[in-house]
Parts: sequence; structure tokens; C-alpha cells
Amino acid sequence: MSFLNIDNVTKAYGNVEVLHRVDIAVEEGEFLVLVGPSGCGKSTLLNMIAGLENISGGTISIKDRVVNDVHPSKRNIAMVFQSYALYPNMTVGQNITFGMEMHKIPKPERDRKLAEVAKLLQIEQLLARKPGQLSGGQRQRVAMGRALVRDPDVFLFDEPLSNLDAKLRVDMRTEIKKLHQNLGTTIVYVTHDQIEALTLSTRIAVMNKGYVQQLGTPKEIYDNPANMFVASFMGSPSMNLLPAKLVDHNGALAAELTDSNGGSLRLPLSQQGAGLRAHLNKNVILGIRPEAITDAEGADKRAQNLQPLRNMVSVTEPAGSDTFVTMSLSGKDCVARMRADADARPRQDFDFTVNMDKAVLFDPQTEERIDQ
Repeated sequence: MSFLNIDNVTKAYGNVEVLHRVDIAVEEGEFLVLVGPSGCGKSTLLNMIAGLENISGGTISIKDRVVNDVHPSKRNIAMVFQSYALYPNMTVGQNITFGMEMHKIPKPERDRKLAEVAKLLQIEQLLARKPGQLSGGQRQRVAMGRALVRDPDVFLFDEPLSNLDAKLRVDMRTEIKKLHQNLGTTIVYVTHDQIEALTLSTRIAVMNKGYVQQLGTPKEIYDNPANMFVASFMGSPSMNLLPAKLVDHNGALAAELTDSNGGSLRLPLSQQGAGLRAHLNKNVILGIRPEAITDAEGADKRAQNLQPLRNMVSVTEPAGSDTFVTMSLSGKDCVARMRADADARPRQDFDFTVNMDKAVLFDPQTEERIDQ
């Protein structure tokens, strides 16, 4: 059995079920991120693991022990909240060791753990200060320190970076990643930020409307989204989703689209399996990431299926190291991610190159990915 096992778990408020048969097995040392839009059920699931919410159905086990009816204080978990939840009248040191004191841990042991964690988080110089004297990032470190001294089986993070400014969020993301790599702890982390999910996790559970839409590694989620929701939610800019028709082009499957002038164009697919052929001459949705659309010079030289595409540029957006170029395909905006010096100009035709090795197809009715 897994270190943390979420088995067929449901949550209902009265007759309304808000979490539907969630199955996730978390191995020891894994960093699992629960990601999804507001109201998708991710924080509810985290609170059920913590014992702060009752479980309506199924079981949650930690180290082979079912904890459905176990009090939060007896689960050996530590939680870091979005609000930090520090005691304003206590010093940093007292905030960190308060839980150990309540558990009657001897003072020498408390002092040893405090020194250890303060050094790890680089907050030794802050131990005598009160929370009101700290920046947001410092308060977050203190909240993490309070969790770390517990030496828990599982760390639970509930959107811990959402109150920080953009630069500090990036810095703290790196610190949390380092912490996990150094300590090898088991972490379940909730966020609505898909960049956090992709950069921090060893696996991601993408949630929507109380269902786990897809569970996999960041690469699996990004390259092979299970459905159109995952494709559009994960990635910045998100995957282009373009109405197309699956046709036979010189004996091979191709996606047929229209360009900015309404003319027909065909992009041969890399995959030619029976699963795709079952949709021949039917409408499909072509999914292609912005970075798979470039100019010829910027295209991935390892790609096996690079297709030229001449089309009019609608908008260019310089973004430092990249330039985002928007064109119209099949009546939809399609974003390409170019090098900063790409010579694409609005209202002019441009020679794009599309890496069709990276293309995926979805069924427009079910919105599920079409397997090869």
C-alpha cells in the first residue's frame, strides 16, 4: 500500500456531492500538487486528509493506518496555511516551538529542533522578532518552520504563496523545491497556479468540478492532456485548441483547417494509428502548444514532422526573451511562441513552422483526447 492512500473518497454536504470518488496513491517522498480553479474541491480534499473535514465515503490511509475517524492532532501531519496563522504576541522562536511545547517535548529537544530548522530556512536572525515585524516571505518561512519541527509523516500546504507578490512567489517556490529535495519529505500541495504545479511537483492531480481530470507527472500532463479542460488549464499561454477535420492527405492522416483568409490548409499528423483513423472525415479539435509553432530557424531540429504554414499575423506581443505571435486558424486565435528577434509583424504574412510531433487531437463531443 502507498504511504498516503486516498481510496474512492467522496464528500457531500447534504444531498450535494462536491467530491466524486477520488483515487490517489501517494508514495513516500513524493510531491503531489492538487491544482484546479476555485471551487474544484482541492482544498476540501486537503482538509479531509488533515482531518479538518469529515469524509462522506471511501477511506484515507497514512502509513497503512485508516485515519477517517482519527483526530487531526493524532494523524502526524503538519499543515501550512495560506494565512500563515502565526500568534502575533509570540516571538518567531515561540511560534515555531509552541506545538512541541504543547506535546510536552523537553526544552533541550525543542531548542535543538528550533536551531536546526532556523538554519535550514535561514531565519536565525529573526527568532526574537514578532510576526508583525516580518515581511510576507519571512512569515511564510516561519509557518514552514513550525511545520518542519514536527517531523510529520505528511506535509500539507494550502495555497501558501498566494498572498506574496510575483517575485517573492518565484523565490519561495525555489525554496520549497530545495526543501523537498534536501529532506525527501512527503508533500501534498494545493494551488490554483498551474506554473507552481508544473515546477514543484513530482506528480499533479488536475481537478475540476470535484473530479480528478488527470493524474500524472508534469511532463505527462503537459504533453498528453487527457481532455480539453486539462489542455487549456495547464500551460501559459495555454494550448491552442483549433476546430479541424481529420482527412486523408496522400495516404496519411492530416488535420484540415482554414487560414486567416478562409483558405484550406492541411497539416499531416505524426500519429497514424487505428484510434485516430476511426475519426476519419469527422470534426476534431487540434491541440498544439504555442512553443510548437515557431519560424523555421527556431523549430526543434530533432522533430520528425515539421510543417510549413504561411498565414497572416494578427498581433505581436514582445515578452523579453520571447515574442508571442497571434494568428487566426479556423476562426480561432492561435498563439505562437517565437524568439525575441523573430521578424513577425502585424497584418503581414509570415512563414510559420509547426512541429506536428507535438500535436494532439480531441473529440469535440466528449472533449476527451483521441488515443492513437
